[in-house]
Amino acid sequence: MRITKFGHACVRIEHDGAVVVVDPGVFTQPEALDGATAVLITHEHPDHYSPALLEANEAPVYTIGAVAAQILKTAPGVHERTTVVKPGESFDAGLPVTAVNEKHAVIHADLPHFDNSGYLITAGEQTLFHPGDALDGPGQAVDVLFLPVSAPWARSSELIDFARSVGASSTVAIHDRVYSEAGSGIFDTQAAALIPAERGYVRLADGADL
Repeated sequence: MRITKFGHACVRIEHDGAVVVVDPGVFTQPEALDGATAVLITHEHPDHYSPALLEANEAPVYTIGAVAAQILKTAPGVHERTTVVKPGESFDAGLPVTAVNEKHAVIHADLPHFDNSGYLITAGEQTLFHPGDALDGPGQAVDVLFLPVSAPWARSSELIDFARSVGASSTVAIHDRVYSEAGSGIFDTQAAALIPAERGYVRLADGADL
């Protein structure tokens, strides 16, 4: 298995001929989708969903109803190859995937509470979890957690406690465009100290592999 971190919240998972890309958004380099066999989108915010990137690729898209509605408006050609998935639904995206949870973290009580799906992805004997913009657990043990590390809807203590509660063998930082490099460095230091060492916390540079 090969995991590559791309801009912000996007990760690319390659295993046994399948190339699954999660959340290619406006901060994502176009090469993230080169050779993609499937794309998963957690929710409709532009840092996770870029119509232009989807239009430049021919891979099938799996996502929630709210995103499918946006695709119909902004990238209608992509809608024909879009499959809507619901919480608890398992599907084959080249790799086995299960959609989990339903809501984005609360940004502010006066703002809409957006829909959001996390995805459990199985690659061989490894289970990976991408929560999108939420701190709801996967409901099972996982080997790799893609951890949001900066967001206007979260405190660093909440993010670290979420990682602890999931208890993954490896924790990979994502959602890291909100902080400056200095701010990210502060969080990385906290995470390394507070997430148990045997679980392994890492923040990869864009384009770097795990």
